[in-house]
Amino acid sequence: MSYVSSIQPDGTPTWIDLRVPDLERAREFYGALFDWEYETKGAETGLGTVCLLRGRPVAALAQAPATTGSGWTMYFAAADCDGTAKRIVDAGGSLLKAPTDVGDQGRMVIAEDPVGARFGLWEGRAHVGCEVVNEPGSLVRNDLVTADPEPARAFYTAVFDYTLDLNETLPDFDFTFLRRGDGKEIGGIFGFPSAPKSVWATTFEVADTDAVVRRALTAGATADAPEDTPYGRSATITDPFGVEFSVITRP
Repeated sequence: MSYVSSIQPDGTPTWIDLRVPDLERAREFYGALFDWEYETKGAETGLGTVCLLRGRPVAALAQAPATTGSGWTMYFAAADCDGTAKRIVDAGGSLLKAPTDVGDQGRMVIAEDPVGARFGLWEGRAHVGCEVVNEPGSLVRNDLVTADPEPARAFYTAVFDYTLDLNETLPDFDFTFLRRGDGKEIGGIFGFPSAPKSVWATTFEVADTDAVVRRALTAGATADAPEDTPYGRSATITDPFGVEFSVITRP
C-alpha cells in the first residue's frame, strides 16, 4: 500500500480538490468510479468534503457556483508557502489566491503559471495531503498539457528547482519529465500544439480501466475508448460537469 504519513518534499504533487456546482452529484459520480467514501469536515477546517479511500484522505470536493467553473486543482507541497509564492511571481506567474491559512490544516496558495495553467501550493500542518497514492482509486500522476511548453519549463524549474529529462520512451512526442533535486520524477510537461488551453491534467490509478470507463458512462460521463500505452491501459473521462481527468491501469 502506498500510504503517506508525513509532509512531502517541496514540489511534489501532494493534494487535489474539485469545485463543482452540484456536490451531491459529484459525490455519487466519483464514489461510483473509485469506491470513495466521504467525510464532511467542519467549516473551520476549510477542507470541505474529504474523499476517503480505506479511511484515508485522497482528495476533496467543494460546492462552487457554476460561474466559477469546475476542474481538478493540483497542489504542490511547499514548506514555505509565502516564500514559494514570491518565487512564482518573480518567475512570471501570478497569484489567484494569496497565501492563506486553512484552519489548523495548512496554508495554501492558488496560482497561475505564465502559460495560463492553474495550480496550488500546500504547506501541510495537521493535514499532510493525500494519504494514499499510486493505488487504485487514488492519484497516480499529474502532467502539464500546453501548446507553449518552453515558458512552462523555464517557470517550473525556476520555482521548484526541478531538473528536466527528455522522455526517450515516446520520442515522437514533445514530453519532458520534471524531477526533484533527489531525482524523483513528479510529473511532466507535454507540448501539444492543438491544446485549447494549458492545464495540469490529473490521472487516477484504477484496477481495470475498461470497467471504470463503463461505470463512468453509466453514471453520466463521456469517455474516450481505452487504449494501451507504454505505461499502461489508459482512458480520458469527462465527468458530468465537463471536467476531464484520466485513469490508468499500470502493468
